[in-house]
Amino acid sequence: MGRKTGRAALVLTEEQKGILERLSGSRTAPQREVERARVLLRYAQGMTISAIARELGLTRRTLYKCVDKALAAGVAAGLKDRYHRPKEPEITEEAKSWVVSLACTKPRDQGLAAELWTLSALAAFVRGRAQNAGFPRLGRATKTTIWRILAAANIKPHRIRYYLEKKDPDFDRKMAEVLMVYQEVNLQNDQRTGSSDAGPEDLGRVITVSIDEKPGVQALANTAPDLGPVPHRHPGVGRDYEYVRHGTLSILAALDLHTGEIIAHVEERHRSREFVALLQHLDAHYPPEAVIRVVLDNHSAHISRETFAYLATRPGRFEYVHTPKHGSWLNLVETAFSRMARTFLRHIRVSSKAELKERILKGIAEWNEQPVVFRWSNFDLGLTRP
Repeated sequence: MGRKTGRAALVLTEEQKGILERLSGSRTAPQREVERARVLLRYAQGMTISAIARELGLTRRTLYKCVDKALAAGVAAGLKDRYHRPKEPEITEEAKSWVVSLACTKPRDQGLAAELWTLSALAAFVRGRAQNAGFPRLGRATKTTIWRILAAANIKPHRIRYYLEKKDPDFDRKMAEVLMVYQEVNLQNDQRTGSSDAGPEDLGRVITVSIDEKPGVQALANTAPDLGPVPHRHPGVGRDYEYVRHGTLSILAALDLHTGEIIAHVEERHRSREFVALLQHLDAHYPPEAVIRVVLDNHSAHISRETFAYLATRPGRFEYVHTPKHGSWLNLVETAFSRMARTFLRHIRVSSKAELKERILKGIAEWNEQPVVFRWSNFDLGLTRP
């Protein structure tokens, strides 16, 4: 086979030939080195550049670069990329810092109407002020350029990440108190595990319940009947987009942390009188000699004059354990509310508030047929949620 004029033959030693053969069959080496090893083996065997290009599916320019490097500096050089000095960046670090500093402000601080930046708006703002700021290259900056600058600084000015400011100075102390209650409840429950017929009278002197309200449960009615699924045609329920509002109800619930039972009232409102009615229900439900320890938040109905007037008539019967402000996740009854929202309240449609109340109470009755005892799983970290 003839060679292209001006290029000498490539003579390989046995060691070089063995290295190229192993590399050409490798599945772990970089693909470009595997291709170059195959090129050099074929060129050393006497194949022409055109024949190698057809067999390996590479361009002649790629083959020339590989072969010329091997002929000039050796086989090892032919396998590697030629070092080249990178081009000096057109956008300086000072210019990038300027873009990042703009992204850390709000558009309204720059005289615009928007609250948050978008990439398009920020790119347009940068282009419009780059010349005066002393960064003329940014006058041609695109959204992609701005995105790369922000990504390198891990800045996403179009997103909001919410946080909750700590407003309760006694948060840690109150949280520890609540978690200690849960630990004590777990110990009580572990002691009762062996008794299959344990009842409220076997709970001991202190019975712990978790209380809260779930307001705003909407009574929504369909404007047209739901359409059931049809095999091979309609996989899901068909429902008209429009609906009728019949108002809202509130669920006042007490979760027994020993048995998993829920004692609940469904009311139009959740004032002090409704809360007192729930306490009266608990008073009648549990043995008279027991102390009912209540884990609850600082809602006004829980600490109102009317509520304390009732508690004064039952001295020593109830014991409050308050969760800290903005610490509702420490109240285990919230887990029960979450399960309600994911089960019998999910996509519920009713014809009236009366029907909604009936459905809620039926769902709670079904719950109590197979109650679930919730346990706080981590007391060491404290901030781990159930």
